[in-house]
Amino acid sequence: QVQLVESGGGSVQAGGSLRLSCAASGRSYSGYAVSWFRQAPGKERVFVAGVTGSGVSTYYADSAKGRFTISRDNAKNTVHLQMNSLKSEDTAVYYCAGGRGGRSWYATTSYDHWGQGTQVTVSA
Repeated sequence: QVQLVESGGGSVQAGGSLRLSCAASGRSYSGYAVSWFRQAPGKERVFVAGVTGSGVSTYYADSAKGRFTISRDNAKNTVHLQMNSLKSEDTAVYYCAGGRGGRSWYATTSYDHWGQGTQVTVSA
């Protein structure tokens, strides 16, 4: 059974950085595309960034472009999200999600596995 576990969340001041990690267990995850989503209080869960199974291709929401970088280490079954120049509007619970690919990056229904989420709080 596949499990995804996020870590690295926390509280930071605006302009600071955080690095989130998503560790997969239960099987090799190199065949799965992985994305990060976030959900702010009272709002829908939205796509932030995604990476293909090989790690060659990456995709970003407009809000993340130029500030966030997604990467993966298939030898360690881990995906990272480096977040720089954080803003108060980045405050949310961040989730990693994995799927077989070939579907929309932006739809939550495209993903087969989800982590439990990690809180990111950015203070102005």
